[in-house]
Amino acid sequence: MRKVSINISRAEDGTYTACCEDHPALFGSGNSVLEAKKELMETLRLTKEDGPERAFIYPEWLDDEYEFVTHWDVMAMLEYYSGVITPTALGRLSGIHPKQIWSYMHGVTKPRKKQIDKMEKALHQLGRELMNSSL
Repeated sequence: MRKVSINISRAEDGTYTACCEDHPALFGSGNSVLEAKKELMETLRLTKEDGPERAFIYPEWLDDEYEFVTHWDVMAMLEYYSGVITPTALGRLSGIHPKQIWSYMHGVTKPRKKQIDKMEKALHQLGRELMNSSL
């Protein structure tokens, strides 16, 4: 199965965008991440419906099975998962003070690369632990 990279980001006006990394013209936007993803899926459906002859952009992977690999901006990801991953929990996992994570989530400050790497490493570690767990 082909992995297709999409970027999800939050704009200053509070809207979200989901766009294909290799074809930025294939995108969706909305008032939530789910709306942006839904619009992206509709854009892909319409592009496929038009076919390679009529579509302005037609990526070859559109005819195969694919799954999305999501690249987030920090604020969008923290906000989207805020009901699951709180600043306190992510702080405990990453070693970053929860108040600092809160400020990243709300756009008060932007994290340095080192902080982004710490959060990403902590989330990946949590994911690996959960994948290898059972109840």
